[in-house]
Amino acid sequence: MLKSVDDISTTMKKLQIEIPADAVEERIQAGLKEAQKQARISGFRPGKAPMSMIEKKYLNDIELDVMDKIVSEYYVKSLEEADIVPVATPIVEESFDYKRHEPIAFTVRVEIRPKVENLKYENIKVTDVPVEVKDEDVDAVIKTFLDERAVFEVIEDPAGAEDLVIFDAKVKDDGSEHKDLAVKLDTSLYPKNFTESFLGKKKGDTFECEADFPKESPMEFAGKKLNFDVSVKEVKRRSVPEFNDELAKDLNFESTDELKAKIKENLLVAKNREADLQKQREIIKVLADTHAFDVPESLLYAELNGIVAQVKAINKEEKSEDELTEEYRQKAIDSVKATLLIDMIGEKENVTVSPEDMESEVIRMAQKYMVPPDTIAKHYMDKDGSFDMLRKTVFEKKVLNLLLSKATVEKGE
Repeated sequence: MLKSVDDISTTMKKLQIEIPADAVEERIQAGLKEAQKQARISGFRPGKAPMSMIEKKYLNDIELDVMDKIVSEYYVKSLEEADIVPVATPIVEESFDYKRHEPIAFTVRVEIRPKVENLKYENIKVTDVPVEVKDEDVDAVIKTFLDERAVFEVIEDPAGAEDLVIFDAKVKDDGSEHKDLAVKLDTSLYPKNFTESFLGKKKGDTFECEADFPKESPMEFAGKKLNFDVSVKEVKRRSVPEFNDELAKDLNFESTDELKAKIKENLLVAKNREADLQKQREIIKVLADTHAFDVPESLLYAELNGIVAQVKAINKEEKSEDELTEEYRQKAIDSVKATLLIDMIGEKENVTVSPEDMESEVIRMAQKYMVPPDTIAKHYMDKDGSFDMLRKTVFEKKVLNLLLSKATVEKGE
């Protein structure tokens, strides 16, 4: 039972918990009786061995098992009694000595979710930006689609500025030979004067050239100025498929008009979804700005570390970790506040996640990333051994949709 609750801070509590001796003993006796039923001891029929022998053989293991279970159970009961929600693993302040037939007393420090009085989340004003899909938006999708399906085909013409050349090269300086190298003349790891020497060359041509490779080059020639004997083996040119009815039929559409209509429909769905996400971001910001409370240090630390690591990976920041931590601290605080508020609102509104909700999310993600649903499920299982992360994602989406339904939408431009 819970003996006392002391405030260490607004997000840290100290709980003093005591488990009555008779509750522990009841579990031990039940364990001993079960062990007596299952025990196979020479000279005695099953279930008839003296309890003294059972205690001598099994008591220590039974006590450990009882301790492991009953301490966890009373900790959970104490949280319910104190009406607090933990956000991190509790810390036992000091070890305790167990003595049979005596109460078990222990003290834990637990970081908790702060309580927020007067949650306000209805009629939050958000801006609704009109959504429009233009012809050029559809054309851009088609161009990307065709570009992704472009292939390089062998040509007999001389190499142009955007062509791909396959060649053999001999380094005159050291005599080394290199077969089937490739150079894309508009983007290449080779120095510019080297790639330019291929312009106008065609299959079978041979020539000499010089190249000065910078020290930072990722190639094996980095930092060297070399002379080459080059032999052109193939010239390839990028070929983009035509957008025609034949292509549309390959994609299960009757014509290009039908395919364009579907693209426009999908773009409209995507833009509406993005518009909703923008409104939801507005709601989250208002929630974080209008509800003042301290955030648990462990959650802040984890969020801040994640943001800093991401910034360093993407931007190759030259700032120190301390500078980045200070710069992004407020962003991390707002993010943690938003997550906590979403949890609180979801609980207050009795938002639940059903197996059907989970299945729909898996299918949606599978379609988005064009992979089998099993791949999405395996990703989450491999990541944390359960679907808890996926369930949390679905829960947050449902809460945000609920908040949007309760918002006051104002027209914007």
